[in-house]
Amino acid sequence: MTSMSMSKTFGSTLIIAGTTIGAGMLALPLASAGLGFTAATLTMMGIWALMIYTALLMLEVHQHADKNATLHTLAHQLLGRKGQVIASFAMMFLFYALCAAYIAGGGSQLNDKLTNWMGLSLAPQVGTVGFTVIIAIVVSIGTHSVDMVNRVLFSLKVIALAVMFVLLMPHVQAVNLVEMPIQKGLIISALPVIFTSFGFHGSIPSIVRYVGLDIKALRKIMVIGSATPLMVYILWQVASQGVLGQPDLMASTTLGSFIATLSNILHNPLVSQSVSVFADLALATSFLGVSLGLFDFISDILNRNNQVKGRMQTALVTFVPPLCFALFYPQGFIMALGYAAIALVILAIFLPVAMVRAQRKQINTLPVGQETHTTTTDKEIKTATYQVRGGTPALITVTSIGILIISAQLLQMIGVIPSVG
Repeated sequence: MTSMSMSKTFGSTLIIAGTTIGAGMLALPLASAGLGFTAATLTMMGIWALMIYTALLMLEVHQHADKNATLHTLAHQLLGRKGQVIASFAMMFLFYALCAAYIAGGGSQLNDKLTNWMGLSLAPQVGTVGFTVIIAIVVSIGTHSVDMVNRVLFSLKVIALAVMFVLLMPHVQAVNLVEMPIQKGLIISALPVIFTSFGFHGSIPSIVRYVGLDIKALRKIMVIGSATPLMVYILWQVASQGVLGQPDLMASTTLGSFIATLSNILHNPLVSQSVSVFADLALATSFLGVSLGLFDFISDILNRNNQVKGRMQTALVTFVPPLCFALFYPQGFIMALGYAAIALVILAIFLPVAMVRAQRKQINTLPVGQETHTTTTDKEIKTATYQVRGGTPALITVTSIGILIISAQLLQMIGVIPSVG
């Protein structure tokens, strides 16, 4: 492997990890407060296994397509026009809602920094527009610039995380970690929140385009890139659930009150400061990864070229709608985020399963010797040999889990089971 491809592999792994570890991580202890540490950790490991399995399904689909193919193209090739419409709607609904949330959050944080650090008194819209323009420029330049900026932000994020853990870990009490759940039914309620904390699938086509169709490297990127958040989440659960007993966790209904309780117990303002820095950086890296996926997706839908004019047009369609949402109709995207888990199930479970099933059927019906496929970009002949293990039983199992997650989200919305996080 050349140093260039190693660098791309490393950078892509960080993009996957950075996209996944968002500010939503901070809400995980609240979402899993009623489960107890052991059940929460096992649930997270199960969801991670589910998400890495469907990410590998996506790679199995990508190996038979052009390396520049996005979900829009793949869905059309394998599922026809109807499948393409469903895929495109789920992708745009989820990613526009997420981008609007990141813009609103990042904009207000930037405004706070400009006001508190520089003493400027600015209208709230200034921070929102400024934050969007900065990210839009980085994404519009290309995946390489996203990679470079993400490396810097990710490194700072690791430092903020390390400070948080150093402050919290000495105060962890084993008795808090072995407490059993107060309420039994909360494992179903926690599923959608934990599930959305592992979402990175929308960025996979951008990573494939950046790295090329090197399945071995891509597998490594997906596994390490998604295992990193899993380890960080488990450490965060140890730190937060170990410091706060279950009664305190259950009483902390909002993220603000949760962080305040942590700071008060430790008598250390550095806790809330490091959490705040981490939240800002997590928001920025997630926004970079999500908007990169959306940018490439829209570029494919609009059939824009890679020249400056084409990329500027794509950038406008990528960033202006969520910016307008965040500025003029903030309650709209908050409502949309309520459906985020449902859109992510379609995007990260149902579509990969449906596309792999269609593709395996196609390959099985090909005459012997015609399984090779020429990519239009590289003009290299490659035999399509990579197939994710598990066969049909595994596909049925993950589809069933997807239906369970959607059911949990809908049952929370209509008030049948308690909502968490």
